[in-house]
Parts: sequence; C-alpha cells; structure tokens
Amino acid sequence: MSAALSALDISDAAESWAALGFEIPEGSVWLDGVELRLERPGHGIVGWSLAGIDPVAEIDGLATEVAGSEPGAEASHQNGAIGLDHVVVVTPDFDRTASALAGAGLELRRVREVPNAGIRQGFRRLGPAILELVEARDVPAGPARFWGLVVVVRDLDSLAERLGELLGQIKPAAQPGRRIATLRSSAGLTPAVAFMDPEAQPTSSAKRGSSRTVA
Repeated sequence: MSAALSALDISDAAESWAALGFEIPEGSVWLDGVELRLERPGHGIVGWSLAGIDPVAEIDGLATEVAGSEPGAEASHQNGAIGLDHVVVVTPDFDRTASALAGAGLELRRVREVPNAGIRQGFRRLGPAILELVEARDVPAGPARFWGLVVVVRDLDSLAERLGELLGQIKPAAQPGRRIATLRSSAGLTPAVAFMDPEAQPTSSAKRGSSRTVA
C-alpha cells in the first residue's frame, strides 16, 4: 500500500473555519477523505496522520501518527471546497528532511530548484494530496515544520465574492492552467491557507507526465 495522507491536526477553533464556509461535522473539516482535525493543542498545523507507513512518532520533527486504511468521510461545503491539493512543509535543511522522509518510506519523487532563489522544492503524492517540501532561508535552525495547505474549490471566482477582503488577489498558479488565491491573516487561521482551481481533466492528446504529476 502506498503512503497516503489521512489527517492534519490544526490548532484553530472550529468557528474560524465555519466562518469561511466549511462544514464541520464533529469538529473536523473533511476534504476528499482527508480529515482536518481542529482545536488541537499547539499552534498552526501540529501533526499529521499517514496510512501505509511503518509506526513512527515523528519525521524530522513533524509529529506523525500512523492511520488505518479505511476510507475517509465526505462533506459538502458551502464555499465549494472539494479537496486538498497539497500540504507544505518548510525546512532549513532540505537534505536532512528529505532523508528523514525517505527513511519513513516517503521518498521525494521530484525535486526542483527555484529560479533565482537558491532554494529547492521536493514533491511526493500522498494519496489524495501532495506533500511539498520547501527549503526556506528564513526558517530558524531546527526541525522541519508544517507551514500551510492549499484547498481545491469548484469556483474560485465565487469564493472570492463570498470572502471579499479576506482573500487576496487571484493569480496564476505554478501549475499550468490553474489559479490560486491566498487567504489573508485577517481571516483568523493559524496556518497559511490558499485556494486553487480544480486540476483540468487531461484530454486524449495530452502528454503523460505533466508538471503536476507526482507519483
């Protein structure tokens, strides 16, 4: 069984997410089978649950729980959220964190240099979402930490109308043909959160192995 993201533990109050149009049955936000478990001790994203890996308590400082393989729940959200595109982890030492991930069975499938920034990004698919590891110069020395997540919505323009000044400008995303908008800190969430268009369905003539594909 391949490793898959089952849940993220987040410190935010449920009311903060509900105010943005998320449905929260029993204290969790469900996004295409991934559970965002709210009101957890700490600040921001404080841990994750992964299925398909051997038991481990942490991965380079990332609090880790091993989940079962049962399918997650579904929910319909007023804001049109339909899934989790990726979760972002930042590290001051890319090689160290990448090695720790590989040791837990989570080898990065793609690594790229960020032009003119002198940093690296690494990617790996974890079931319904992608892990993005970012080497960041402004991260204090120490272990890796969770930074944020990107939610997929059916209609980004409608969401922008709904959230108004809480949502930043819609811009082209790194993935060709998609757009993204970042939630402003005034929305009251502790992790960095952005919203993105759905991934375009490939046509029969599309080439395999696009820039979005991460095994």
